[in-house]
Amino acid sequence: MHIDERLSASLDKRIAEKTFRSLTLKSGLIDFSSNDYLGFARSPELKNKIKEYEISERYYANGSTGSRLLSGNSAFAEELEKFIAHYHHAEAALLFNSGYNANLGLFSALGRKGDTIIYDELIHASVHDGMRLSKAECKPFAHNNTVQLEALLKGTTGQVFVAVESVYSMDGDFAPLKAIAAICKKYNASLIVDEAHATGIFGKNGTGSVCELGLENEVFARLITYGKAMGCHGAAVLGSTLLKNYLMNFARSFIYTTAAPLNNLFAIKSAYDALQQSEEQITALKINIGYFKSRIKTVDGINLHESSSPIQSIIIPGNERVRNIAAQIQSKGFDVRPLVSPTVPAGQERIRICLHAFNTEKEIEDLVSAIQSAL
Repeated sequence: MHIDERLSASLDKRIAEKTFRSLTLKSGLIDFSSNDYLGFARSPELKNKIKEYEISERYYANGSTGSRLLSGNSAFAEELEKFIAHYHHAEAALLFNSGYNANLGLFSALGRKGDTIIYDELIHASVHDGMRLSKAECKPFAHNNTVQLEALLKGTTGQVFVAVESVYSMDGDFAPLKAIAAICKKYNASLIVDEAHATGIFGKNGTGSVCELGLENEVFARLITYGKAMGCHGAAVLGSTLLKNYLMNFARSFIYTTAAPLNNLFAIKSAYDALQQSEEQITALKINIGYFKSRIKTVDGINLHESSSPIQSIIIPGNERVRNIAAQIQSKGFDVRPLVSPTVPAGQERIRICLHAFNTEKEIEDLVSAIQSAL
């Protein structure tokens, strides 16, 4: 079979199964879709902070010119990593170009032959890809099921890693981190927590769920990202200095990629500057979460996944049905997106609604009305 025929056959299968993906533009709609939870991505104040760094660091290149280990390192990057580690109560931090790259590098570098990675079945796709590149045996446990997690740990020997998210990206619910940390300590397993959707929202000054629960010393590694509540781009792995040095030597997604340019690092530092003064936005976000939940529960027959995070999922089984309902809501002026299988399991298709500090009470009321009329 010619390669074009093979590619076309794969795409035709996706189209027939109603799982075909394409890029879309939804300009002019009210945002209930993006991960810009605090409004930092659209913030004029944050833009001005970035400009201040650009002016103060006048003589900088447009690109980093190479990997961090070659020509792409800078004093600013090293100072930023020290700041990030201190901010999140960690010993050290290592910057990566994205959360995907960070998970890819972390898990592929850590997992050796004879090791085991035990992971929550809803862990992010980037962790799955990192695990596939490792040589470790990988075992899932049922979502947030600490009994099954402990049973797996009881029967596992050698070096063991446990991978969870503090806030899950599809369901928006929380991991029982205190219970999981206690179980990992009991069985001498190294706990890794992906804080992508907790960074900037939970914990004092947005330090994350691990800090909020006081578990900094119980967690082997944390992943934080900057493309969500922080409104810019990139990621960092938090852990010990030993872990940082190990990743600089063995994480291929760090070693073999061009480093982020300085203007991207200016944006990250500017976002932290803003985050330290964002109590009002964080409070507004949490008020909006509570208000949406109280209003949506008045809709007859609604199947809302329980969540106290900005991610609120309405389960609507069937790819075609959930797409049609999303289109009706979009036609009323609201940017919501359907999540279809295989991104989520078949039968768990959903409208994923993301709430923000900048959404108004009227916008939430009107969204709920649009959902009610579409169902």
